[in-house]
Amino acid sequence: MRKPTTEQLIALKGTEVPLSELLALFAVRVRQAGVIREMTETLAAAGLTTLPDFSTCPSLARVRLVPVATAVTTAPEDDPAIPADPLPPGALPQRLLLGDLPSAVGGLKCVSRGAGLSQATYLMRHEGYNQIPVVSNMTELHGVVTWKSIALMYENGWDTTLENAMQQESLPVFDSREDLFSCLAMLVDHGYVLVRGQDGRISGIVTYQEIVRRFQNTARPFFLLGEIESLLRRWLGSRLDTEAVIAVQATNRKPEHRTGKVEDLMFGDYVILLDGTQRRPALAQRADQNWAALGRPALDRGQFVHHLQRVQAIRNRIAHFGDDPLPPEDMRDLTSFARQLRECVR
Repeated sequence: MRKPTTEQLIALKGTEVPLSELLALFAVRVRQAGVIREMTETLAAAGLTTLPDFSTCPSLARVRLVPVATAVTTAPEDDPAIPADPLPPGALPQRLLLGDLPSAVGGLKCVSRGAGLSQATYLMRHEGYNQIPVVSNMTELHGVVTWKSIALMYENGWDTTLENAMQQESLPVFDSREDLFSCLAMLVDHGYVLVRGQDGRISGIVTYQEIVRRFQNTARPFFLLGEIESLLRRWLGSRLDTEAVIAVQATNRKPEHRTGKVEDLMFGDYVILLDGTQRRPALAQRADQNWAALGRPALDRGQFVHHLQRVQAIRNRIAHFGDDPLPPEDMRDLTSFARQLRECVR
């Protein structure tokens, strides 16, 4: 990540740019927690912020750079009793680039063209590699030694040299700025892809094992969250009337945006619809009516609303494709809440 100068940022004051261009100005692609903090501090040092908030707006949105005071005075008035939803609809998932994977930019062991085959195979065994690149100065790629290419050398009766043991054609090499999904076909065919950084050097390797691990860590929670929101909309939409939804939208929407449709609610609005302990008496009373309308007297309301709030907190934490897997207790919360909702919409 790099920080633009104050002068560069001030030059953009009052202009509207695609979110991707603002991120590129900081040499980042994904809005992870540390990135958001650094960008916010850098913008604030220049007296600027963005409308809408760059940290939570959809990935294809355009943002306007405005003075901090302007953003404060033009933002809608929020009731402090109503928790804000920092992750509006459409903010997830974001585009995932090859360079967003740690192993794609974390470096790797290579051998030079003048090395012996035994040196390459020793490194492969020692490091647990299934392949090792043959390079000059980490920029010129001559080939890749794999266990398969070594077997092919012996099968053909060739001399046991590094040159004969390496694959040299149709090598799977991609730029770190490539979309991850555009590389999957080559990764399936070869079992790996090599990654070249923006400086032209071989910066890492991505294997199908890492993709499976990444999918487990990030995609499964996203699918569960998507199912939870879909089930909530089906259940609430089939039981609650338009007035119930508008009552919630009236707290944070302009009149023209009060549609009365459950699918237009933010995730935090679901809590307001059902929480009878919130500080606004009118909304708490309306929430009592909404809960009764759902027709589930055997379902413990306090535990359900608490679980809903837990899911909201988890949803906001994983919005930016962080690499760390969710703690087991969070995955259990998502899984059990999805199972509870499936029973509600039967």
